[in-house]
Amino acid sequence: MSVWHALLRTKETGWVILVRLLVGLVVFFPEGLQKLLHPEVLGAGRFARIGIPYPELMGPFVGVVETLCGLLIVVGLATRAATVPLLVVMAVALVSTKVPILLGHDLGSFHLPADIKRVGFWSAQHEARADLTMTLGLLFLLIVGAGRWSLDARLARFPSTRPDRGRP
Repeated sequence: MSVWHALLRTKETGWVILVRLLVGLVVFFPEGLQKLLHPEVLGAGRFARIGIPYPELMGPFVGVVETLCGLLIVVGLATRAATVPLLVVMAVALVSTKVPILLGHDLGSFHLPADIKRVGFWSAQHEARADLTMTLGLLFLLIVGAGRWSLDARLARFPSTRPDRGRP
């Protein structure tokens, strides 16, 4: 089986589209756009406040990654591949923003937000609920693929993506 076919294949129901819409359309696409449209609040400015290195570069970069990968997930194109950079984004978000809340103090260059009223496990869990939900949604899509109602499923049917192409 070719790598391309392995990335596209999915035997899951079409209803996987609901997870794709949750992850791509409800969260990553609009969050990525907002990082680009409102950089002082959600992009480079926020990244500087929480201690992300090179915020002027990383803010727009993450905004573009979230926007593009979110769109790919919505339409179900290269879905598994699109989840990987977003999983990295989620890991950085958890370490840079939720671990300081858990610890109750800065972690290296990552700063505890000044507006946090309480710290510890339950506060970190509360603040991380969306991040953890998105991480689990991304892991689901990485494992099962985009589902029947996706461009991945359509492309996987073309002979050029089948492993037996060109064999006698």
